[in-house]
Amino acid sequence: MNPIPPGLLPEGLSVRLPPQAEASARLVRDVLDTVASHGYAHVQPPLAEFEETLVARLKSARAQDLLRAVDPVSQRTLALRPDMTAQVGRIAVTRMAGAARPLRLSYAGPVLKLRANQLRPEREQLQVGAELIGTDSVAAATEIVSVAIEALQSAGVTGITVDFTLPDLVDRLAAGPMPLSPDEIEAVRAELDAKDAGALAAQGERAQPYLTLIEAAGPFHAAMDRLEAIKVDGALDSRIAALRAIAKPIGWDITLTLDPTERHGFEYQSWFGFSIFAEGFVGEVGRGGSYTILHGDGREEPAMGFSLYPDPLIDAGFGKSVSRRIFLPLGHDAERGKALRAEGWQTVAALGAQDKGEALDCTHWLDGSAVTAY
Repeated sequence: MNPIPPGLLPEGLSVRLPPQAEASARLVRDVLDTVASHGYAHVQPPLAEFEETLVARLKSARAQDLLRAVDPVSQRTLALRPDMTAQVGRIAVTRMAGAARPLRLSYAGPVLKLRANQLRPEREQLQVGAELIGTDSVAAATEIVSVAIEALQSAGVTGITVDFTLPDLVDRLAAGPMPLSPDEIEAVRAELDAKDAGALAAQGERAQPYLTLIEAAGPFHAAMDRLEAIKVDGALDSRIAALRAIAKPIGWDITLTLDPTERHGFEYQSWFGFSIFAEGFVGEVGRGGSYTILHGDGREEPAMGFSLYPDPLIDAGFGKSVSRRIFLPLGHDAERGKALRAEGWQTVAALGAQDKGEALDCTHWLDGSAVTAY
């Protein structure tokens, strides 16, 4: 086997160099500062956990996208986190089980998936988010959606679209006014996800009523009117009222859409989910919704949260700033350098006579006590 070149990384992994790495740190800081201003305390989960505890905390979560290894100390299987939401859920029901609810937590860090997808070839991604634990009420959903939008706007993102969904809609209807067997539910879900009206109609007479759900997708207000027009004996009244309440405080500069049966990526979400898109970017830049955390004794706790995936934003230049970088020659006044740093300058001190400010990416140099541009 040929030796691996020293600069080669596994497929889907990459290195961020200056200035992108600095932009990444700055964008994450802006987002976390915005989240913190709404009362969310920061936690730092570990990069790896025992597999059985990592996947056991979120109801309906599955052991997928896990990169595994055997821990030589415990001889148990470890998993590198593919998502940080489950970790925050574990923290909430173990280390912070006694904390007052609702519990507001934020986080940021890399996640690693077993496989990439066509839209996102990166296996390692940056994830930044917030979780509101102890409630999945309409008020909680309204806060989470609003904070997610504000966090993106704080990073300079414009042209934001939020797409709402109701992940449990088919289950809710199948158990009531539009009855389906478990096998029929899976088949109907698959055709609804594909938006294939012909294939859905071919599922038989009991699948026919679900055709109206395909039509109830698109721009939010028109789609909501079509959803409200579906006659299901009031089974959707609470969901419709909730979606309207969540949408009401969102500014007119945000585009709202509705896809009531979208399930892809919302497998562990309960009654509410949303995806966030930004103009000029392929695929979503964030998602969130309601879910259920499982306690060790089997108790269930509702929660609401969102995750942002800012790598495409960073690649596009978000988070960058014009740095003021000044070269301090040998023998410079240390107090003057300290004062410049207090003013926001980045100072680069010469360590030898061979050091040159321009070669070290400095825009200015200290000439005595005067700041001089190159």
